[in-house]
Amino acid sequence: MQESLARPAAIPETKGASCHGGPNVDTTGLPLVAIVGSPNVGKSVLFNTLTGAYVTVSNYPGTTVEVSRGKGRLAGQPVGVVDTPGMYRLVPMTEEERVARDILLQERPGVTLHVVDAKNLERMLPMTLQLIEAGQPVILVCNLMDEAERLGVKVDTAALAQALGIPVVPTALAIGRGVDHLKEIVVSALHRNDHPATGCCPTGESEPAHAVAIPYPPAIEDTLWQIESQLYGFYQLTKRAIALLLLQNDAGVATMVAAQEGARYTEVQAAARAVQDRFSQPLSLVIARYQREAASRILQKALTQPKQRVSYFAEKLSEATMNPLTGIPLLLLSMYLLYQFVGVLGAQTLVGFFEDNLFGAYVNPWINSILATYVPWPAIRDLIGNQYGVITLGVRYAVAIILPIVGTFFLAFSVIEDSGYLPRLAMLIDRVFKKIGLNGRAVIPMVLGFGCDTMATIVTRTLETRRERVLSTILLSLAIPCSAQLGVMLGMLSGRNDLLLIWALIMTGVFLLVGLLAARLMPGERPTFYMELPPLRLPNPKNVLVKTYTRMEWYFREVFPLFIIASLVIWLGRLTGLFDLAVGALEPLVRWLGLPDQAAVAFLFGFFRRDYGAAGLYDLRNSMTGIQILVSTVTMTLFVPCVAQFSVTLKERGWKTALAIVVFIFPFAFLVGGLLNWLLVALGVRL
Repeated sequence: MQESLARPAAIPETKGASCHGGPNVDTTGLPLVAIVGSPNVGKSVLFNTLTGAYVTVSNYPGTTVEVSRGKGRLAGQPVGVVDTPGMYRLVPMTEEERVARDILLQERPGVTLHVVDAKNLERMLPMTLQLIEAGQPVILVCNLMDEAERLGVKVDTAALAQALGIPVVPTALAIGRGVDHLKEIVVSALHRNDHPATGCCPTGESEPAHAVAIPYPPAIEDTLWQIESQLYGFYQLTKRAIALLLLQNDAGVATMVAAQEGARYTEVQAAARAVQDRFSQPLSLVIARYQREAASRILQKALTQPKQRVSYFAEKLSEATMNPLTGIPLLLLSMYLLYQFVGVLGAQTLVGFFEDNLFGAYVNPWINSILATYVPWPAIRDLIGNQYGVITLGVRYAVAIILPIVGTFFLAFSVIEDSGYLPRLAMLIDRVFKKIGLNGRAVIPMVLGFGCDTMATIVTRTLETRRERVLSTILLSLAIPCSAQLGVMLGMLSGRNDLLLIWALIMTGVFLLVGLLAARLMPGERPTFYMELPPLRLPNPKNVLVKTYTRMEWYFREVFPLFIIASLVIWLGRLTGLFDLAVGALEPLVRWLGLPDQAAVAFLFGFFRRDYGAAGLYDLRNSMTGIQILVSTVTMTLFVPCVAQFSVTLKERGWKTALAIVVFIFPFAFLVGGLLNWLLVALGVRL
């Protein structure tokens, strides 16, 4: 693992078919199984194993953080399951961690499954101790045991269970190992719990179920006792855990305690300030150190590390991907392979087959022939066929041009994602991203943006500060083309390596320049960075196919209808004359770019979706010069975000930020395109 000097960066975990929602799942009154743990430890695999298809995803109340809930049956008993966002300790530092902690604080699950990476127990066991100390009914799921064994790491789960006083289950969830045994343990734990829905004892306080306690310095222990004696309210965690969170300046818990204790909270605050004055470091650091030391003592008899860790090819390759000397060439190689698969196979071969051999030769002529024979009304013929019809334009763009590109990209991206390469890419480019006010963690939404900018805008929630989220949203809206748009751009530039290189350099330059200027002008705290790396592995074919299928399902459910709607809007616009007015208004801008007037239609399409507009340019590629192709691709790549992305930006960032982004991007795209055209013409460049 490679580390920076800050805190862990959560890598969004793929939740299979559940990630796009499903039926409304109501788990009220059912015994609740909560899955907690760091990102990239297998929480989502376990969630899908326990719930199957009965899953819903919704924002946690008052936040933009998504939480997955589902129903399952264990030994014939219905249970509710919640997959919490990634967390590293009970004291939250991000919105995701706060939501995960609040679920434990407010909902009090009947069983809490703490999923950990067996290879990294020393870093993850402190949170197990915190959960035990908080009175949670914990089962420690020691996952990725197969990978730990390959590295020579041995975990004595029986000794660990005896030391902790809780069940410890070894698993390799990705291959189904240990799943049945884990389900049996969960069922037994639910049966032992006298109050499965609430888990609270009659006195109103969660009782610690286990004898394990972390010994802190006497000054802290005395203060904990003092604070506990002042707590008379109802708390789902133990009073000791509440007191520890107060000492660590947990604002959410402080608000809750102040509301319940009233005037007594003043004494609690005074005690916390007094003990802090006795330490040179923040109490959060002191408490965390003692938690780590307690975990290390427990693991001395339960964990055996190899004297010399075997350096397998995967580990050497992992190191190479993060070393700039080798990582940059490997990144360029990956981009080249991606171009060959998406840009050549998808955007040229498959698009050529569907566009020319299927729709061009059969579907469109057949539709127009039927309409000419059986439909006497010109308006209806224009609605379905002819130049801008629902089938001849909308369905053709969606199926013949966009679908092959999206399909090949989703397949390639699923392979990259399942291999563990993305977090290593984040480590590689962290230094560059810091120059533009971000850190390596932001590479995740940026890379996701090449799949779908709408989904990537949602993923910016995982970034730590508002400044990062706004910066990332600006760059996604401006300079990151989605898979469909990128594929069409690559298709237009295919066979012209000179144009492709210039286009790539311009887009990279715009990305860095705008990011650099925005970072200098935008106030706010600079982010910190620490990344925990999942293992680099050969992609699992089943996982790759499931992820690809899920994303293709999303495309047909969310994106395909937009092409049909866009065709209907265009039809209405042509019927009322508004379409011609809008095209006429865009023609001066198009001429400023040095493009033919017909390109105004493509940019009008781009207001609905940028990939729709890119497909319109693709239709004109054979009638344009090299300079026109380059200028049009640059301008369309920088063009305003599609309707779906704009609506998500509106929801995530607010109307002022969303409107400001669009007001900036629209003139900026035409300014860059026009200046590029003027420069190339003035220099007498021939492309």
